[in-house]
Amino acid sequence: MKASTREALAGYCFLLPNLLGFLAFTAFPVVASLILAFYQWDMIDKRVSPEFIGFENFKDLLGFHRDEAGALQANDRYFWQYTGNTIFLMLVIPVSMFCSLLLAVAMNQKLKGIVLLRTVYFLPTICSGVAILLLWRWIYNADYGLLNAAIAQFAAIFHLSIQGPNWLGDPAWAKPALMLMGLWIEIGGYSMILYLAALQGIPRELYEAADIDGARGWQRFWAITVPMVSPTTFFILVMSVIMGFQGGFTAAYVMTGGGPAGATTTIEYYIYNNAYQWFKMGYASSIAWVLFVVILVITLLNWRFGGRRVTY
Repeated sequence: MKASTREALAGYCFLLPNLLGFLAFTAFPVVASLILAFYQWDMIDKRVSPEFIGFENFKDLLGFHRDEAGALQANDRYFWQYTGNTIFLMLVIPVSMFCSLLLAVAMNQKLKGIVLLRTVYFLPTICSGVAILLLWRWIYNADYGLLNAAIAQFAAIFHLSIQGPNWLGDPAWAKPALMLMGLWIEIGGYSMILYLAALQGIPRELYEAADIDGARGWQRFWAITVPMVSPTTFFILVMSVIMGFQGGFTAAYVMTGGGPAGATTTIEYYIYNNAYQWFKMGYASSIAWVLFVVILVITLLNWRFGGRRVTY
């Protein structure tokens, strides 16, 4: 056996464990879900084998029908409601990105103890997600939560007749509550780290030239900082949109159970319910593939049009 062949075999042997893991836990489930999307299957009842139904799952998911009054109704109105919930929760993305950039600018200053401050702001990202969610569930508690207690104390000081809402029990407040919590977690997270790395790559000469021209802080920020970090902004935006469509399950599961009245149920949570609560594996697979197509199309549009605004 040639030495080059032995080296190639040794390389493939090192790659084999990772390849087997990819095939078993990624490739096979993806292919299986695509096949199951065209089947009706209750995975609990072993007496019932999977039944091929073609595009019926997609028809039930995306189709519309006329009711008795002749009005157009969605075949699965919950899917559209939960899609709306998912998009609404994603409205916090631009706010989170802008706040992360501002925080990165602040953390980029050469100050004593700045490393400690960076660690403190990044700490919520590396803490246990469930522990943070339980903490925020206590903060949002309508009866003894910290936030409502602070509101009551503020009202007492200024003699105001206001009281805190039922944050997680009111459909009007549940989504804003989750968005506020997500903003607190994300501002000092990986977006800040990426922006911090981008800021440290900006030539100092640009800021020095701006100082000579008499540019002030905000003028330098909009004319130099924002354009120079635009590749990082574009990357964070694309990834945030992808994760936004795929997210929301853990927070809703721990804090609200998807309620109240489905106000915090996202597409990901709906997939979980269909697959592991109602055991409709075929229907859950069809939702997952529709979600994949939506994410793919939006990502391609981002690359097609959003990339034009990136400064290289």
